[in-house]
Amino acid sequence: MKLAVITTGGKQYLVKEGDTLRVEKLEAKDGETMTFAPLMVAEDTGSEAKVGNPTLAGASVTAKIAGQTRADKIMVVKYHAKTRYKRNIGHKQHMTEIQIEKITA
Repeated sequence: MKLAVITTGGKQYLVKEGDTLRVEKLEAKDGETMTFAPLMVAEDTGSEAKVGNPTLAGASVTAKIAGQTRADKIMVVKYHAKTRYKRNIGHKQHMTEIQIEKITA
């Protein structure tokens, strides 16, 4: 089982083949295939890892877009003491579900 670290949306994710994860919105349609340049690839959890600088040359992670969703709502509260000021705002982040198909190193 291969492991890889990919970066998307300013965040890094540890993925393996068959994983499904939610990342920040990607401009792609459902069913499309995307390729990510991995930062690191390892054959197994106990084996030696290949690390790139910043990405690993010749390696790729192929993922399929499973769908576009929205994250759970978070509440943002602003409050000023002693001034009768309180403001509640809700926010739902747009997310993309991707399924990791293949890791090549």
